[in-house]
Amino acid sequence: MNALPNLPVTAVLPHLLDALSDGNNAVLVAPPGAGKTTLVPLALLPASWLAGRKILLLEPRRLAARAAARRMAQLLGEEPGGTVGHAMRMESKVSERTRILVVTEGILARMILDNPELPDIAAILFDEFHERSLDGDFGLALALDVQGGLRPDLRLLVMSATLDGARVANLLDGAPVIESKGRSFPVDIRYAERPAATPVEDAMAKAVRQALADEEGSVLAFLPGQREIERTRERLEGRITADTDIVPLYGMLDGKAQDAAIKPAPAGRRKVVLATSIAETSITIDGVRVVIDSGLSRLPRYELATGLTRLETVRVSRASAEQRAGRAGRTQEGVAIRLWRAEQTAALPPFTPPEILEADLSGLLLDCADFGVADPASLAFLDPPPAPALAEAKALLGALGAIDGEGRLTSSGAAMRKLALPVRLAHMVAEAMKTGHGRDAAMLAVLLTERGLGGDSVDLERRLSRFRTDKSPRAAAARQLAQRLAKPLPSPLCKGSSHRSDPPRQGEGNAGALLLHAWPDRVAKARGERGRFVLANGSGAVLDPADPLAGEVFLVVSDLQGKAQNARIAAAASVTESEIREALPGRIEKRRSVRFDRASRAVRVRETEMLGAITLSERMLPAPTGPEANSAIVDALREHGLSLLGWSREAQALRHRLQWLHQGLGAPWPDVSDAALLASLEDWLLPFLPGEASFARIESSILQNALITLVPHELQRKIGSLAPTHFDAPSGSRVPIDYEGEQPVLAIRVQELFGLDRHPSIAGGTVQLTLELLSPAHRPIQTTRDLPGFWRGSWTDVRSDMRGRYPKHVWPEDPLTTAATSRAKPRGK
Repeated sequence: MNALPNLPVTAVLPHLLDALSDGNNAVLVAPPGAGKTTLVPLALLPASWLAGRKILLLEPRRLAARAAARRMAQLLGEEPGGTVGHAMRMESKVSERTRILVVTEGILARMILDNPELPDIAAILFDEFHERSLDGDFGLALALDVQGGLRPDLRLLVMSATLDGARVANLLDGAPVIESKGRSFPVDIRYAERPAATPVEDAMAKAVRQALADEEGSVLAFLPGQREIERTRERLEGRITADTDIVPLYGMLDGKAQDAAIKPAPAGRRKVVLATSIAETSITIDGVRVVIDSGLSRLPRYELATGLTRLETVRVSRASAEQRAGRAGRTQEGVAIRLWRAEQTAALPPFTPPEILEADLSGLLLDCADFGVADPASLAFLDPPPAPALAEAKALLGALGAIDGEGRLTSSGAAMRKLALPVRLAHMVAEAMKTGHGRDAAMLAVLLTERGLGGDSVDLERRLSRFRTDKSPRAAAARQLAQRLAKPLPSPLCKGSSHRSDPPRQGEGNAGALLLHAWPDRVAKARGERGRFVLANGSGAVLDPADPLAGEVFLVVSDLQGKAQNARIAAAASVTESEIREALPGRIEKRRSVRFDRASRAVRVRETEMLGAITLSERMLPAPTGPEANSAIVDALREHGLSLLGWSREAQALRHRLQWLHQGLGAPWPDVSDAALLASLEDWLLPFLPGEASFARIESSILQNALITLVPHELQRKIGSLAPTHFDAPSGSRVPIDYEGEQPVLAIRVQELFGLDRHPSIAGGTVQLTLELLSPAHRPIQTTRDLPGFWRGSWTDVRSDMRGRYPKHVWPEDPLTTAATSRAKPRGK
C-alpha cells in the first residue's frame, strides 16, 4: 500500500487503531476535510483482527459512496472494484479482492436481515453519522444487536463531523471517543439578507454574479431543491463570463453528472456548483473558495394525520450552516455569504432533527418483524422511534397483510421485504405478480424511487412510457433493477404455487390500476371545479387546471406537496371506477343512511358505496317497514324534536295535564317534558308505532295511548278527577281547562258564571282555577282567582263598561241572583 497522505486525522489514527484493537467499539469525531472517510478504512487494513474479512464503510448518499471508493482506490493506485469496491442500488463495483466495501446506509440493514452473523464482515464504519438518517440509526441498532448476540468480535466505529460523541459512546457501551481537531483555513462570513418578497433563485443568482465579480475561485451555492437550482441556472446563463461553468448537483442526477460536479474545474476555468444539502458533508469540491448559502433545505416530513410524507422547505440548522460555510475553507482562505441577517443565525435550530423522529416507520417496522423484533423500541436506538408513528406503521402493515395481530411477519410480509422497496410499493409489485404484471409494477416502483426517470410530468403513465424507451445508461440500469425485482416470488403471493410463472399478460399494466395496491387511501375523485379532488383519506388536493389529468374523474396520487387540505398533486395516474372496484373490493363499504325528509314527513333510505371519503355510487331504497321503520322514526324524533308528531288538541291536552300533575304532585306522576319524552322514546312511544316510516301514519290516538302508559295503572283512573279536561259551567256549557301554563286556566264568558258564589277548583277542591273572564266576543275582561270577590268588587265597573258595548246582553246589578246563560238574553225574554 502506498504511503497515506498526511491529513488532520492522521494524528489520531494510532489512538484509533489501539482502541479497536483493545475493544470492539469507538467513536471518532472529526470535522469535514479531516480525512476520516478515506484514511480510516485504509489504516485499518493491516489490523490482525480483520482475519481476511471486509471492512464495511457506510455512507449516507450514493455520491459520497462513489467518491470515497474512488479516492481510496486512487490512494492505493487501483481502480474501484479491486481492494476497494462500492455497492449501491443500480450500481456495483466489487470483486473477490475487495477488502473495503463502501455502501449506502440502507444496504446494511438488508445484509443483516439476510444473514445476521455477517460472516464476511469484520468492522462496520458509520460515516457522517451526524446526519442521523433513519437507515443510519436503524443500521447501528441492528449492528449492536448482532454484536451483542451473535458477533462479539464485530468492530463498530461511528464517525461524525458534528456530534455529541459522549452520547453515542454511551450507546456503544462506553466506547472511547477520539477527536481530531482538523485543519481548515479562515472563512470570512458575510451576510446579504434576501428581501422577503424576492424569490430565492433571484437572490441567489444576484449573489453569484456579485461573488464572481468580487472574488477568485469557484463558487458553491446551496439551494433547497432541484426546482430552485434549475431556475437559478436559467437566471445565470448568458449573464456570467464565458470562462465559468454552471453545474448542478442534486440527488436526482445520474452518477456521471454528480461525479462531474465534484471534479475540479479545468485549468483556466471557474465553476459555479448549484447544490442541495447533498454537498454539505462527505465530499470535497476542489477549487471552491466561495460558498453562498440560501439558508434553506428541503426535508421529508411525515404527517400522521394524513399518512403522507412530504418534502418541506425549512430553515437550515446552525450545524448545517457551519458545515456549509466550512466548505469555503477546505483548501484555502474563503468567503461564506449567507442570504439572511446575522442576528437570525442565533434563531436557527441547533441541529437538524433526526429522521427517525419525523419519518414513516413502516419500512423499519417491517424489517424489525423480519428480524424477529416485534417492538423496535427494544433495540438500541440513539433516539427511540416515536410511539404514534410506530402505531401508524403497524396499522398500515396490518392493512397490507404484512404482519399479524402480534406484529409478527407473515409470509406475505416476508415476500414483500425481499423486494427491497418501500412497503407500499412492495405490496403493489407483489399484487401485480398475481396478474402477470409484476414487471410493469417493478418498473413503476423503480420510477417512483429513482427520481427523474421518465421526465417530470405529473402523469405517471406518461413517465412510465418514456422510461420504457429511455436509452440513457441510468434508465437502462433502472430497468435492469426492475427486472431483478420482478423475479418470481414464493407463495403465498403466487396463489399457492412454490414458484410462479407469469400468466399471459393482456397488454402493459396500467399505472393507475397498479398504484391502487400501493395507495388505496390516495384514490382521488374530481369534485366541482376542474382540477380539484377529494382523496379517499379525506384530504383535498389540487391540480393545475391546464394539466390533462385535471379532467379525469378518478386518479391515484403517489406524491403530494403542500398543506394537507390544499395539497398540490405532484404525481398521479388516471384510473377507472371499474379498476377501483376490481382492485379494492375489500375497501369499498356499502352504507345505508336512513334520514328524515322534513318536506314529506317521511323517512328515506339511501344506499351509498364509499371508498373512504369518496362516494362511488348512491341510490334510493324502498322505505323501511316494521321494526326498522319504527327505529328510524325514533331516530328522526331525537334529531328533529317532538314537533314532528301530529299532536291533536286532545293529545296535547293530555300531555299538559300529566305535566301539571307531575309538577304539582311529583313522582310517580310522569315527567312529560320534551327532554324526558325524547330520552324515553323506546319506553313509551316505540311499542305503539305502526311499523311505517311516515309520521302521517302516527295517529293522535297512538300518542294518547302511549302517554297513558307512562302513568302507573293505579293512578290512571285518578287523572280525570285530579285534572279534569273540562269545567261544567252553571250555564250548562262544558268549558275546556288549559293546563299548559304553571297554573290551570279556565277561559270563560262571564255570563256563564252568573249565580256561582264559590270559586271554581279542581283536584278535589284543593287547587283553584285561574279564571280568565271573557266578554261575549271572547275578549279578556279580567283575570281572577277570587270569583266572589270579583262579584262584590270589580263587577260594577265591568258591568258599566260591558252594557255600553254589548247592550243586547244581560248585565245584572246582582250577578249572584241571576241565572247563568250562554246566550245574549235569557230564554223567554
